[in-house]
Amino acid sequence: MSRARGRAEDAGPARRDDVERLTGALGVTIDPELLVLALTHRSFAHEAGGLPTNERLEFLGDSVLGIIVTEHLYRAHSDVPEGDLARMRAATVSQKALASVARELGLGDYILLGRGERTSGGREKDSILSDAVEALIGAVYLGHGLEPTREMVTRLVAPLLERASSLGAALDWKSSLQEAAAATGLPAPTYTIAHTGPDHARVFTAVVTFDAETAGSGSGGSKKVAEAEAAEAAYQWVTARAEAGAKGA
Repeated sequence: MSRARGRAEDAGPARRDDVERLTGALGVTIDPELLVLALTHRSFAHEAGGLPTNERLEFLGDSVLGIIVTEHLYRAHSDVPEGDLARMRAATVSQKALASVARELGLGDYILLGRGERTSGGREKDSILSDAVEALIGAVYLGHGLEPTREMVTRLVAPLLERASSLGAALDWKSSLQEAAAATGLPAPTYTIAHTGPDHARVFTAVVTFDAETAGSGSGGSKKVAEAEAAEAAYQWVTARAEAGAKGA
């Protein structure tokens, strides 16, 4: 018996009932070994003596998710140019979007976390939740192939796909900021990144400036999230500045 399966069985009947609720919400069965692996965060694996983590499944699931969402958008929006399709895809598979899927599933309750992550609120971290969603997609793909995985993914992200078509500038705040800045005669935005905290709980802060003038800031569990939040704030700053200039003209 593998260590992964042993830990799943050690959890007892209540845990197995919980797992059945999770797979019921997903609408597909998952091999027990793959399921435990998909839910094993590196913090737990380290404390348990070096168990395999969900990171390889996450890598696979990210690619599978990408092709499913890309094909869906391509077929559903035949008149939308490539650039807008790319932004819609990015909004659908973003860390924040996938974390919202995880919360709908109650996935945080199932993830195996080390003591440090548990005490620091790891079950609610967007980065951990989104990674677990991708790992589960990878596990389903290995167990069932593309078509059942496509059905599951499309159902889980359907609200995100619908919302993406109406997000406008919010599809990609960094690109939208770049375009807004150019349209109003501003130079290209400059991003300054800093971080605090240990590796397992690092917080990134991003500041956007135009010629040393601060336009917005943001923070998050990754550089990408912090930059997107800062770009959103800076976009609002640029558009408000342009509106004020138009009124004063």
